[in-house]
Amino acid sequence: MTALTLNLSPTLKLTDDQFYDLCQHNRDLRIERTTNGELIIMAPVGGEGGSRSGRVNQQVFNWTDVDDRGIAFDSSTGFKLPNGADRSPDVAWVKRDRWDALTLEQKRKFPPLCPDFVIELRSESDSLQTLQAKMQEYIENGTRLGWLIDPKHQRVEIYRPGQAVESLQKPETLSGEDVLPGFVLALKPIFSSI
Repeated sequence: MTALTLNLSPTLKLTDDQFYDLCQHNRDLRIERTTNGELIIMAPVGGEGGSRSGRVNQQVFNWTDVDDRGIAFDSSTGFKLPNGADRSPDVAWVKRDRWDALTLEQKRKFPPLCPDFVIELRSESDSLQTLQAKMQEYIENGTRLGWLIDPKHQRVEIYRPGQAVESLQKPETLSGEDVLPGFVLALKPIFSSI
């Protein structure tokens, strides 16, 4: 299933609390909201996509547990970006001092910040152009490093502020650079057939 986009405007404009409640009452769906108030509804991924996503998350979470300079999040976490959009990257990481600056209420709901680092993992039904636009949106809102991983084509696009997108074909690893110092993502388990 591809994503379904609902344009509620101008008939209905959800407040942040209403949008949060909508997401809580529909936990089987991933729901994002664009800056224009459109709702993007995504069905759960299939088995292969879920396994690949788990492998990526496993590596990021394991590194985060040891490094302790930030907090890692999976795709079930929504972030309220500075441009007003509500997005849920497949993997996100936020520096600890930025996370600690939030109130308990902000941490409990959709944190009002853009992650320092994001990963989007392309599934069979994802439009490449849509994901590329989403990656650009993260960068424009403060993400310092982003990876768009396309397992089917074994390709990775690396996004950094103020730089052209770097495209890599069949890389074995990716470096967290100065954003996640010392982190290396092994791509063999993500590119391998399941």
